[in-house]
Amino acid sequence: MIAESLRGAGPGEAPVRLCRVAVDLLPVTGASVSLHNDGMPVQLGATGPRAAYVTEIQATLGDGPCQWAARSRAPVLAGDLTAGRDAARWPVFAQQATAAGVRAVYSLPLGDAHVCVGTLDLYGDTPGELTGQDLRTARLVARTLTMALMALPHASDGQDEELWLGGLAADHDPLYQATGMIMAQLAVGSDEALARLRAHAFAQGRTALDVSQDVVAHRLRFDLE
Repeated sequence: MIAESLRGAGPGEAPVRLCRVAVDLLPVTGASVSLHNDGMPVQLGATGPRAAYVTEIQATLGDGPCQWAARSRAPVLAGDLTAGRDAARWPVFAQQATAAGVRAVYSLPLGDAHVCVGTLDLYGDTPGELTGQDLRTARLVARTLTMALMALPHASDGQDEELWLGGLAADHDPLYQATGMIMAQLAVGSDEALARLRAHAFAQGRTALDVSQDVVAHRLRFDLE
């Protein structure tokens, strides 16, 4: 199924196709894939609006299973966001995810034991744990996705990896532009600028990407707040 899903896929199609395979093979209802750069997930693709939205929630909060998986370079399996340990680990994320209809999240790092380039995030609409076989299948999809991300750029019109990945993540360019603008407006470092952006987004009930677009378009200035 994995091989068939990638047949004829261009660079921009591969992440979403592999997310769909994960949904077909596993007891989940949605999936997304993100690169991680300086603690900020950059979404490359998702199976639908809900999966994309829950991924953006984690980017806005700077917390959640995908962030933990990226830092630990190990799978983070949150089988029940409605109660218990998983809800207590990420109380704000759990509340917003369950409000969106997601009650379980399974995040797997993309990379190896030494480096994590991103995460494959799987979403379930009912609480539950992955079986051993499910986890092995999820790891296989994650390994294939890692190889696809690293190999496909070199086969795409002579583009190098950085240009290819930059093209996939183009929708998130305003996030990095906005962080730089906030740094200049407030004379702060990148970590504080990103924290301010995230805090504003959370307070307004919006995503960090939405707020960054306002900053770049000069509809919002942080030095005037």
